[in-house]
Amino acid sequence: MKPWGRTMKRGLPALVLGWCLTFPALAEPYRPAADDEVLESLPARGENWRELRELRQKVKENPADPGPAMTLVRRYVELGRAESDPRYYGHAEAVLASWLRAAEPSPEALTLRATLLQNRHEFAKALEDLSRALARQPRLAQAWLTRAVILEVQGNYPAALNSCLPLARLASPLTSAVCLNSALSLSGQGDFAYQRLGLALAQTEADGPEILWAQVTAAEIAERLGRFDEAERHYRKALGLNLKNAYLWATYADFLLDRERPKEVLNLLKNETRPDNLLLRLTLAEQRLGSPALSAHVDALKARFAASRLRGDTTHQGDEARFTLHLLNEPIRALELAKANWAVQREPRDARILLESALAAGRNDSAQPVLDFIAQSRLQDVRLRGLGDRIMANSR
Repeated sequence: MKPWGRTMKRGLPALVLGWCLTFPALAEPYRPAADDEVLESLPARGENWRELRELRQKVKENPADPGPAMTLVRRYVELGRAESDPRYYGHAEAVLASWLRAAEPSPEALTLRATLLQNRHEFAKALEDLSRALARQPRLAQAWLTRAVILEVQGNYPAALNSCLPLARLASPLTSAVCLNSALSLSGQGDFAYQRLGLALAQTEADGPEILWAQVTAAEIAERLGRFDEAERHYRKALGLNLKNAYLWATYADFLLDRERPKEVLNLLKNETRPDNLLLRLTLAEQRLGSPALSAHVDALKARFAASRLRGDTTHQGDEARFTLHLLNEPIRALELAKANWAVQREPRDARILLESALAAGRNDSAQPVLDFIAQSRLQDVRLRGLGDRIMANSR
């Protein structure tokens, strides 16, 4: 079983619940300074092209068989997560559409639609689909895992943990361990969860995306606990698998930025500027280095976020808040974006940008919902604790 639910997490994708926000004027479209300026490098036919062509041919040859179609949809989702490329999700939706028109779609089709809804941050609809799927097929491991991931992103850690429990019987030992210990680590049991996940990693024979997911989860837990050398060891092991994974690159880039190692971020992301979240981290590194490419990348990000708003796509508000605070130096607007983002998703990175924005804007009261959430959930994160201490000191 492939743990696709975890990407971006970061991938793990965030959510959109239909916020209503008043934004400032949209940025002007970016215009290149010269005719030969490269705006984006489109990928050539990669190693997946032949595989996808063969899968599409199987679907064409077996139009009444759901098996080939579901396999193709899963592969599109995996590639979309790995490469942070929304076009794959569009292809997946197109293949899935006819199977969802049935009077009673199959549990697998519902689970796959939930995964696509999760990517668009439509969590409520995704959870509805997963409930329907599990009512008909309670042993569907991917549905339980996807449900756990969504609930964790929403900050509902007890419910996420309950959704992980069936995986002990239905999934591989490593998938079960990652799901359980990720939820536990966010619920005041970080040291215990890190130890248990370490044991599972030591005993596993898994490889590929599953082991990458486990290593990144272990790195994130270690980082929240302040065990930075151990976090780096896990990140390095994940990178050593040589699997394309945008969530890994984004998370490790954040780690490097926190360690004041921007040159390594440039080396990591210099050829990966198409995903917005990776271009943002590259640009943050360029800012610290005084790179001549900084201005062009800031303009590109302005245009991208403006285009997202025109489409009604608010899935990137956490990243846009970070861009607005650290690259545009507009803390009031960054705080509004961070608050809107927090209303939908509540991962540690979402808490962090809201606290940072509240501090920069001098709006300590805006941080209170996050501080209350941290206290109630018993979330352990040395980065959040430091920000919380600063806010409390400013409030005295």
